[in-house]
Amino acid sequence: MKTLLALEDGFTLWGRSFTGPVELCGGEVIFNTAMTGYQELLTDPSYAGQMVCLTYPLVGNYGINAEDMESDRVHMSALLVKECCKRPSNWRASESLPDFLVRMGVPGIEGLDTRALTLHLRRQGAMRGCISTRILDPAKLVARARELPAMEGQNLVLRVAPASPYRWDEAAGRPVPTGLEADGSYRWPAGKALHVLVYDFGVKWSILRQLSAQDMELLVVPPSFGFEQVCAAAPDGVFLSNGPGDPAVLKDEIAVIARLAERFPMGAICLGHQLLGLALGGATVKLKFGHHGINQPVKDLRTGHIEVTSQNHGFCVVPPAGVEARCVNLNDGTLEGFRHPQRPLMAVQHHPEAAAGPTDAQGFFREFHELLEASRSSLLNGKKR
Repeated sequence: MKTLLALEDGFTLWGRSFTGPVELCGGEVIFNTAMTGYQELLTDPSYAGQMVCLTYPLVGNYGINAEDMESDRVHMSALLVKECCKRPSNWRASESLPDFLVRMGVPGIEGLDTRALTLHLRRQGAMRGCISTRILDPAKLVARARELPAMEGQNLVLRVAPASPYRWDEAAGRPVPTGLEADGSYRWPAGKALHVLVYDFGVKWSILRQLSAQDMELLVVPPSFGFEQVCAAAPDGVFLSNGPGDPAVLKDEIAVIARLAERFPMGAICLGHQLLGLALGGATVKLKFGHHGINQPVKDLRTGHIEVTSQNHGFCVVPPAGVEARCVNLNDGTLEGFRHPQRPLMAVQHHPEAAAGPTDAQGFFREFHELLEASRSSLLNGKKR
């Protein structure tokens, strides 16, 4: 089915819908350089509000399976590819990519010149765009793209965050409801050594899997969970998840994180890294076309070691005064991680949990475990955190 893609600056491309009619769909158009892991990308809540162009030319050849989900649904606005494989060949596949997208109500467009689109976005930057099988007049669709809200200033966490707390059930590989008093009081299940409260701003399930594998019992809460409620839950530490949108608009959450950072050990990934940076007095800025892929080089400033990492973010942190920059992106020098020299606070911008990407950075989770253990030992010895 003939489909038109139009960007706000007047750039247009023709393609074909492989998921049926598209009345009108829009979002920020970005590109991702990963050669594999499309199911991880589709179900990553951080892609809410975005239409994603995959630079690898063939997508869908190994299908979809239940084990590789990063949430319970697709969050990106649309998938843009060169060619979609309609008949996957993989023993784990339970569904084709087109059938999955149709079931999730998300458009998929193929036949696009994804190389031309990627080069344009690299030169001009990520921008608003629309797709439609009905509006085939380029000028009209460009006008509709210009009516969309810009990514800066958008609170997209509201689209993906949970309404109530839950716990991560490792055996089931799924979130499960949990009992929690209104004031935040919580009876932690026995068995795990460490109790960690996770703020879910759009968490990937692989983060919860990695934390659980480090002998952590996880209580996952919505962004509205207050400071007093966290204190009543009495965790050993707090974790801030990834998520979509502009971090600077989450002013209430940043204020709570600033208070929590004075009292609890804390770890953070991606949006969580940005929120912790803002809570400590830093700033965030929008990147031209973001970091989206599984081949991003990051340098550890302590050792000089280079890690290849998976990344997905459109904003970066300008480091606050008094924190120790731990790693930087070798492509553009932006901050990729920091530690606080006096307090047990650590964060990274990239995704050490990436299930379909490199595993170079997975030591982050062991380091967070060690941070919590050291903090608890200090408390037992009567010392301040």
